[in-house]
Amino acid sequence: FQVLLIFAKEDSQSDGFWWACDRAGYRCNIARTPESALECFLDKHHEIIVIDHRQTRNFDAEAVCRSIRATNPSEHTVILAVVSQASGDHEEASVLPLLHAGFNRRFMENSSIIACYNELIQIEHGEVRSQFKLRACNSVFTALDHCHEAIEITSDDHVIQYVNPAFERMMGYHKGELLGKELAELPKSDKNRADLLDTINTCIKKGKEWQGVYYARRKSGDSIQQHVKITPVIGQGGKIRHFVSLKKLCCTTDNNKQIHKIHRDSGDNSQTESHSFRYKNRRKESIDVKSISSRGSDAPSLQNRRYPSMARIHSMTIEAPITKVINIINAAQENSPVTVAEALDRVLEILRTTELYSPQLGTKDEDPHTSDLVGGLMTDGLRRLSGNEYVFTKNVHQSHSHLAMPITINDVPPCIAQLLDNEESWEFNIFELEAVTHKRPLVYLGLKVFSRFGVCEFLHCSETTLRAWLQVIEANYHSSNAYHNSTHAADVLHATAFFLGKERVKGSLDQLDEVAALIAATVHDVDHPGRTNSFLCNAGSELAVLYNDTAVLESHHTALAFQLTVKDSKCNIFKNIDRNHYRTLRQAIIDMVLATEMTKHFEHVNKFVNSINKPLAAETEGSDCECNPTGKNFPENQILIKRMMIKCADVANPCRPLDLCIEWAGRISEEYFAQTDEEKRQGLPVVMPVFDRNTCSIPKSQISFIDYFITDMFDAWDAFAHLPALMQHLADNYKHWKTLDDLKCKSLRLPSDS
Repeated sequence: FQVLLIFAKEDSQSDGFWWACDRAGYRCNIARTPESALECFLDKHHEIIVIDHRQTRNFDAEAVCRSIRATNPSEHTVILAVVSQASGDHEEASVLPLLHAGFNRRFMENSSIIACYNELIQIEHGEVRSQFKLRACNSVFTALDHCHEAIEITSDDHVIQYVNPAFERMMGYHKGELLGKELAELPKSDKNRADLLDTINTCIKKGKEWQGVYYARRKSGDSIQQHVKITPVIGQGGKIRHFVSLKKLCCTTDNNKQIHKIHRDSGDNSQTESHSFRYKNRRKESIDVKSISSRGSDAPSLQNRRYPSMARIHSMTIEAPITKVINIINAAQENSPVTVAEALDRVLEILRTTELYSPQLGTKDEDPHTSDLVGGLMTDGLRRLSGNEYVFTKNVHQSHSHLAMPITINDVPPCIAQLLDNEESWEFNIFELEAVTHKRPLVYLGLKVFSRFGVCEFLHCSETTLRAWLQVIEANYHSSNAYHNSTHAADVLHATAFFLGKERVKGSLDQLDEVAALIAATVHDVDHPGRTNSFLCNAGSELAVLYNDTAVLESHHTALAFQLTVKDSKCNIFKNIDRNHYRTLRQAIIDMVLATEMTKHFEHVNKFVNSINKPLAAETEGSDCECNPTGKNFPENQILIKRMMIKCADVANPCRPLDLCIEWAGRISEEYFAQTDEEKRQGLPVVMPVFDRNTCSIPKSQISFIDYFITDMFDAWDAFAHLPALMQHLADNYKHWKTLDDLKCKSLRLPSDS
């Protein structure tokens, strides 16, 4: 639902409508000039347009309205004029000039958000919904125009208001000869019994449907026998407003002759099948299974052979309960408000998934920590609530957020924009962004970073599509997780963007690699349940079974990310790129996300050292080695660089400034503590025993993590990307943990520091 505000200058009135749109959940654009307004409208086709009519020195509001009304898309748009309050000594102006210019409504100047909100809501529930129905009528009439059955619609006093082309062909009239005429004016056949018309009228005037055989007279004077069904249509006030007649020819010898005559009159020589046969079976082609099946062998084409099977499917009388439920919901949608219909769409999506009848294994939303690190992180092993439950719950919660979602990066609230000004710095505080965005940092940081790297331009997608995609991805991160939530995803995206800005990294990768890396960082932990692979395998979770206990979570993250992206055109950022680009991009994203799985950690690091670091060192030292480890002619090197980059971004917490490092350590510890608690409750193997919340030393776990995984990997990455600030943070943070451990302190800080 889209609103266009046309105000030459920003003021309290335009702000009032802007925030009213935000409150109502409408998408809103602002145009400052008539030219930009028309261009924006032709691109977006807004349902409501609000034009500032208070002063004429900036633009002529009525001229702007007329120019918009001159376009085809404006037929179903409601245009509102904002006019100045009438002073006490002036008589209130007439609305007729506004109506003549093309406006639908007048709004007296009132900058109150609630006043603007009430006006927009009334328009939505009144004019806009009526326009939606009128817009849908175009589709209905298109269907009628292509229908094989003859259809005639008359008013309650039997004046012809519509006939379709099939009716014209059957009766030999052009619609111009029929529209506006009463049925009584048309010639009647003398073959009907005398009281038939009275019988029909008596029946339909009572609001009952009539069907039977009726003789009609064509324009040529010939009589044809028809099967006719007449249905009264109840309208306003519960009164009959229209009659709809469906007519098809009966199968008789006389009619067969007439059918050939009709065919000649219509000049249609493209179909060579027997028209007697065609009209005789016209209705049966969609319903009568036996008649289709009996003809199936006569038609050799594959298309014709398919029809019997399809007809049998559509005529099945055995209906599963879930099918009945879906049909009931579909019927309920027709007369539901837009918001309800959208919610029912989501319900239908869930009902149609293959997981519908799968058991939902309960799990707490709190999550795991870090101790038997090598054993816990280097082996496979998930438990997870139903994916449907996660996604649906997320979306419901998201809709109640009090924070306005930006339309573009330029519409970000000032408090957030000010924070994002510093996003290119390694010292950027992701937790401040988490707080000010109410735990939705990924959308805002994503818009800024993707804009900086020209992602929309590369993918040929709009910023609206990108925003919708970021919203969907963030909604599928679990904010209840202590560590693996959208803040972690935003942190990894920030680190990835920082690394991509390094000279040697930038010179080694193509733009496709950069885009793939940013997308991979964004989705790399989507729908993470806050449990490790080892836990999932031990618990015999559905995902572990699905992925054969191998890279369970990482496989799920990539699969779900693409499912969420391509299932809805509104958020499909890949919809405008060609197939080859898409496949290359998809493969790069999958490869990078799978590289974050820890079982192959040392394999990835060693390959990077041997293929990148050592040749680079030899080259730097002036050896005879002529290889170019970062050259774009070596795609295998680009793959290693991308893997190493996302791996380092994923676990860069020990290289962040101390305060950030400590916060991350506390969060991952809490997640591992929760996993240990869960394992004990369920009698599962405890994969990281040191993460018992009653005995664990967080400093020791951090020291072990840095020693086992971080030091060597970041030494290798620093040798390539040159990251002295990060290495200094790493040294300082390691010293912090060592100091605490030496003092036998098991917490994040010394008690005095806390």
